Amino acid sequence: MTIRTARPNRGQHFWPRLYCLQKLESILLEMQDPKSGVKGSEQKLNVTTIPHVITGNDIITWITNKMMITTEEAQAFSTMLVAYGYIYPLQNHKKLVMCNNNSLYRFQTPYFWPTQKWVPEDSDYAIYLAKRNIRKKGMLEPYEQAHYNHLHEWLNHKWDFIVMQATEQYKAGKERKKPDRVVFDCQERAYWIVTRPPPRTQSAMDCGPERLIDPNTDQVTGEYTHTHAQTGVLVKYITTYKNHDPFLASCLPSNPWQTDNDAYWTLNMRRVEVPTKMRVERWSFSLFELLSDLRGRDDFKIFLKKEFSGENLAFWEAAEELKWGTASSMSSKAETIFKTFLAPGAPRWINIDGRTMGLTVKGLEHPHRYVLEAAQTHVFLLMKKDTFFRYLKSPTYKDIQKKALNPEQHNFSPAQLEQNALNRSPGIHPIILWQQEEEEKAKAAAASAPVDVKAMMSKIDRKK
Repeated sequence: MTIRTARPNRGQHFWPRLYCLQKLESILLEMQDPKSGVKGSEQKLNVTTIPHVITGNDIITWITNKMMITTEEAQAFSTMLVAYGYIYPLQNHKKLVMCNNNSLYRFQTPYFWPTQKWVPEDSDYAIYLAKRNIRKKGMLEPYEQAHYNHLHEWLNHKWDFIVMQATEQYKAGKERKKPDRVVFDCQERAYWIVTRPPPRTQSAMDCGPERLIDPNTDQVTGEYTHTHAQTGVLVKYITTYKNHDPFLASCLPSNPWQTDNDAYWTLNMRRVEVPTKMRVERWSFSLFELLSDLRGRDDFKIFLKKEFSGENLAFWEAAEELKWGTASSMSSKAETIFKTFLAPGAPRWINIDGRTMGLTVKGLEHPHRYVLEAAQTHVFLLMKKDTFFRYLKSPTYKDIQKKALNPEQHNFSPAQLEQNALNRSPGIHPIILWQQEEEEKAKAAAASAPVDVKAMMSKIDRKK
């Protein structure tokens, strides 16, 4: 192991778990107390006598008595100590678990404890693998061999130095007594098993994305600007939606689940004639919010009709119907969309760039649910950048803001709440509501469709 005399500045690798690790170490020091700790003894490992060896049974028993917990909890806690590298197994290095039997363990030297905050660098790991390769005469574990080959390619510019360091450490190790040499090899191997675990092995040292800010300092420099920008976006989102969050603000006029009064649902039906102020306010948050609300989408259609630019929204709705519609109607819908919006000279031709148009038209030869994804995204961005902001400034939106309802809070007495519960009636089933909406859509489509004069005349003739 390469010994560093000066610790580098690891401020950017701040560990929020440091206090928890220090508590683990205080317990570990009690376990090593000569009088009240876990009693160790000399044990033979193959033909070598290893000092200060402890068994899994002794560790679990000591933790059970010290913390006054069950055996299962003590085993889980001791397994955590092994996973963090405070205790290492002498026999099965790959399994970082505490077995409740006579398996042999030793306490790790404090140099390798996680609180030392050594960052396992590639050069150190390469020296360890090169030394192990010399000792094992090329017989490494498969995952170690893969790491060795990768580091050999990655650190090729200083591989001679790495091999020289590994050779010197190997020669120095041979001069030690065999028990000391075996103990040091086990300590070093346990450290790298924890910090560079085998594939498909979960490491306790994985602490997620690295923090770029030390929470103990107040000074912020330029390198943290990106993180603060993301934080600002999150704060802006929370500020915008806080009055619309059911956990942070109560719904008006009352919560129907608590009061058995369905006024809230009635006022917020999908296509109610006059919406509430909260609902209209939400439309201004984003184009996605506006289009997600069917009542807001209808109001947006009225504005686009006045602007003579309703083809973009019509195409977006047609793409949604293709995406979420039945598979049997996919081909017919794709053909209708092509003739209506994409074909040369189409009645509602949309203006998208040539590359997107080419990809979309080519994809329609073999249509699927997401064949219009690129064109739909392009149209959505066009509406978001231009039409949406003009709608928010238009008389259409301002009129609906003035007409919007602002229901007052219901204050029901306990007697009224009991009466509401007695008058409770089952609501309309969602499938029935969906069928009614589909019937309304069909009637609207039939009313807006062009009249076939020949068909009408033939019907009149047949009646005569």
